[in-house]
Amino acid sequence: MGETENGKTIATDVEEPQNGKHVATDAVEPQSGNVSSAVAESEEEPLVGPGPAPRSRPKRPLQFEHAYLDALPSAQMYEKSYMHRDVVTHVAVSSAEFVVTGSVDGHLKFWKKKAIGIEFAKHFRSHLGPIEGLAVSVDGLLCCTISNDHSVKIYDVVNYDMMVMIRTRFVPGAVDWVYKQGDVKARLAISDRNSSFVHIFDARAGTNEPIISREVCCSIGRGLFFPAKFYCLLEKYICRLNKLNLQFYFLYSIPQIHLGPVKVMRYNPVFDTVISADQQGIIEYWSPATLEFPEDGVKFRVKSDTSLFEFLKCKTTVSSIEVSPDGKQFSITSPDRRIRVFWFSTGKLRRVYDESLEVAQDLQRSDVPLYQLEAIDFGRRMAVEKEIEKTESAPQPNAVFDESSNFLIYATLLGIKVVNLHTNKVARILGKVENNDRFLRIALYQGDRSSKKVRKIPAAAANVNESKEPLTDPTLICCAFKKHRIYLFSQREPEEPEDATKGRDIFNEKPPADELLAASDIGKSVTTSLPDNVILHTTMGDIHMKLYPEECPKTVENFTTHCRNGYYDNLIFHRVIKGFMIQTGDPLGDGTGGQSIWGREFEDEFHKSLRHDRPFTVSMANAGENTNGSQFFITTVATPWLDNKHTVFGRVIKGMDVVQAIEKVKTDRGDRPQVDVKILNVTVPKS
Repeated sequence: MGETENGKTIATDVEEPQNGKHVATDAVEPQSGNVSSAVAESEEEPLVGPGPAPRSRPKRPLQFEHAYLDALPSAQMYEKSYMHRDVVTHVAVSSAEFVVTGSVDGHLKFWKKKAIGIEFAKHFRSHLGPIEGLAVSVDGLLCCTISNDHSVKIYDVVNYDMMVMIRTRFVPGAVDWVYKQGDVKARLAISDRNSSFVHIFDARAGTNEPIISREVCCSIGRGLFFPAKFYCLLEKYICRLNKLNLQFYFLYSIPQIHLGPVKVMRYNPVFDTVISADQQGIIEYWSPATLEFPEDGVKFRVKSDTSLFEFLKCKTTVSSIEVSPDGKQFSITSPDRRIRVFWFSTGKLRRVYDESLEVAQDLQRSDVPLYQLEAIDFGRRMAVEKEIEKTESAPQPNAVFDESSNFLIYATLLGIKVVNLHTNKVARILGKVENNDRFLRIALYQGDRSSKKVRKIPAAAANVNESKEPLTDPTLICCAFKKHRIYLFSQREPEEPEDATKGRDIFNEKPPADELLAASDIGKSVTTSLPDNVILHTTMGDIHMKLYPEECPKTVENFTTHCRNGYYDNLIFHRVIKGFMIQTGDPLGDGTGGQSIWGREFEDEFHKSLRHDRPFTVSMANAGENTNGSQFFITTVATPWLDNKHTVFGRVIKGMDVVQAIEKVKTDRGDRPQVDVKILNVTVPKS
């Protein structure tokens, strides 16, 4: 999968097979983290003595790349977020201009895509337990959810209404629609979590009579075929199911496609083939119509000629499968934090992107600003990653293709990467500044594919000067770890309205009980005698600050109590960044110390009227959500990206020149002033 040279992975590209042969291009340095790619093995004659340096062939750029990127989300911050009642685990986009989301409490929500943004359409309590699987049909008209309660719910997306409920005798494991647009039978494939069976239903049938029109044969992709006579006992099983008065049509079962329970399935409508993976990481191709190994579009007959044993060799499994719109590629994510891209026709690897924690640490130590975070933010994100590994109910990450099939989009520790598969480079990173949200599962909306063909050459490339307005509103819908919200990335940065209740985080549901309890606890701790101003006496002059005890009482109580107790006396400004802020409040002097008056971290207090919309804003420093202690900082410019991440509790009303003087002191590489600037003491007026 790549060769190593002095410990560094060298990525090698493998192009689409031509006439049954693989054409390998020259090796290139990875541009997207630690990137490795599949290498087509070739026999070479041994050389005697040193060989000449290989000629480097320049990589051709992707034609119309700018036009493809213009049809993708580009904002650095999410524009809007909407609430569920519990943690969101599933998101899907329907070509009928709908977004469907599901949560761990079994609730399902339909959202209608508008010209700009989305609007809520309808809400269902789909299952009593968590939603284990969600699938939307290729034509965008049907949606299905499964749960471990033996139930399957089928919905009419356009009319957002439940049309069929199936009660199974097995525990559903994986689900996907396996019919093409225009097919009479709406075939739905559901795997059995406890066996190798895959059951296929018809959601549109009006009869309970089973129809077996021919002998059912199936292939396990190794050149072995099994006739239906081998499974003649299935008819008794089918007849027993028909005695139930259910509104579904049971077509047939496929017991021997896999040797173990199927964990993930994804349908490729271009070649009418299902790609499935079992719990051992074995990948199979099969046709839902013939139940045989597909003949069209596949150029191999035995899996030893492919890379489909990759997961078995790496001792890992499959988390998700996504198929490109042109059907020629599919992506797979796995627990080893590698994203693999395969050619569908040959089953060969095209790309492997390593997003492991070790690679993230190497990138953090590198000199590439695009992949670097502040040390405190990186440490917090690493802790979240380790927590994700221990949480089985976390949303399964996936990697989706854009409509041109030239870009792969997936969420990482750093943010959501948009990778150019042709040039093997990261085109952009979305959400890097969103320090409190770890995005996992994503779905991409680029317009209704059912009403127009996917453009090989975007119209924007041909008519650049006709209009600057986008034809569609490209939107990336994401769910995050332990979050009750869905997040929308578009081509617009979030607005900053004067009324914070109309901000980007929409409260369309009642906040959780723990948040309400925390709010009530804050109210009880408020005292009516908190001071509303203080004076910081520093070695470079006095800084007068106005405080906001009514808007953020707990933060002001913590700060002023520390001031009265002399906690900040003789502490240095340990972090100074010109054109950004000055930071202090750490008794250790290195940015890692300090605690609140309660001896523990306390929660954030965001208020709609207090924003980082101007310089000389006084705000709490933290290591993530609800981790406030004693450190605080004063901004020297407007920093709107810090809103709803750091608690604003004051403003500098006098002594701005002192703040600017401290900002201009010389610092070392760690942003620490070369000459210490100290807080001598703090004056707090009597309340």
